[in-house]
Amino acid sequence: MDGALADLKVVEIAGLGPTPFAAMWLADHGARVIRITRPGARHVLGLDRDVLDRGRDWLELDLKSAGGRATARALIARADALIEGMRPGVMERLGLGPGDFPENPGLVYGRMTGWGQAGPLAHSAGHDLTYLAITGALYAIGPAGHPVPPLNLLGDFAGGSMYLVAGMLAGVINARRTGQGQVVDAAISDGVQHLMAMISGMRTAGMWQDRREANILDGAAPYYRCYECACGDHLAVGAIEPQFWAELLRRLGIEAGELPDRHDPANWPALREVLGARIATRSRDDWAALLEGTDACAAPVLSIDEAGAHPHNRARAVHGPDGPVPAPRLSATPGRLRDGHALTPDQALARFG
Repeated sequence: MDGALADLKVVEIAGLGPTPFAAMWLADHGARVIRITRPGARHVLGLDRDVLDRGRDWLELDLKSAGGRATARALIARADALIEGMRPGVMERLGLGPGDFPENPGLVYGRMTGWGQAGPLAHSAGHDLTYLAITGALYAIGPAGHPVPPLNLLGDFAGGSMYLVAGMLAGVINARRTGQGQVVDAAISDGVQHLMAMISGMRTAGMWQDRREANILDGAAPYYRCYECACGDHLAVGAIEPQFWAELLRRLGIEAGELPDRHDPANWPALREVLGARIATRSRDDWAALLEGTDACAAPVLSIDEAGAHPHNRARAVHGPDGPVPAPRLSATPGRLRDGHALTPDQALARFG
C-alpha cells in the first residue's frame, strides 16, 4: 500500500451514502480499509458496480451470529479506526460499541448519523433532505416559491462524509500522540450548520435576508445567477467583484454607464432583465466560447454527461473508469484507485497484522 494514509487501518461497517463515501475517500488516499458487509450484499445499493465501494477489500459477516460478531470484534481490536452509520445503540447491542474494546484504547470510533448520537431526533429515521430541513440551509436554497433539494451533496457528503473524515483524522492524530482514541459523533445536521457559518454570520450582521432569492449568493443578484440562453441551456454568471462585472458587461456588449447602480438591491430586477435579454440572444456554447477563460467569471452549465468532455476536466483527467479520481491532489503522496477483493476472516485479520 502507498499514499498519505498507508499506515491507517480502518474497519467499515457497510451502510448507505455518507459512510461508504468517507471510507472511499480514506481508501483513495492509501488507508487499508476492510468493509464488513452482510452475506450476499457487497453492494448496499444493489448496483452491479457502485463507485462508492471502490478501493477496499470486503468481508461478509452475519453480525447477528455469534461467530460473525467474534470475527468483527477481533478485526476491530486490531484497527486504528472504525466507521459505522447505524442508528444510536445498534452497535452497542451487538457488543461492538465504542466501550467494548478496552484492549484497543487508541481506537477512533467514527459514528455517522443524520441527527447525531443524542437529542430528541436521534433515534428517528430520516434522509439527507430531512436532515437539511432543520439547518436553515434547505430553506435558503432555491427560488422564492419553494426550497430545492441540492441533490444529496450538501447533506450526505459535505455535511456528513467530509466532517466524518475530518473528525476521524483529527482523532487519529490525537490518538497517536496520546494513545487514547475517542468517539467521533458526526451528524449531518451538525455539519451542515457548521458549513452555514458564513451565511449565518452575514444574517447576524444584517447582510442576509432570511428568505430565498433575495441575497447576493442565492440567485437574486444579477451578477451571481444562471441565465437561460437561446438554446434553452444556461450560463452561470459569478461576476461579484466590480472588475469582473465590468469585464462581463464589456464582453456582453452592454454599456455599463446606462445601467442603474448594482449595489442597490432595488435595481436587481431591472439588471437581471437586461442581462437575461442579452444572454438569451445566443446559445450557451457561443457564450462559453466568448467568455470562458476570461475575467468575466462566466461558465456554461453542463450536464453530468457533458462535464466529462469539458476541456478543463479532460486536461486534469478528473473522470476515470471507476468514477472521479481522488481529490484533493497531493504532490508527494497522490491518491490512486485500487482494486478490492473478497476476504476470508483469516485473510482479513492478516491484513491488519
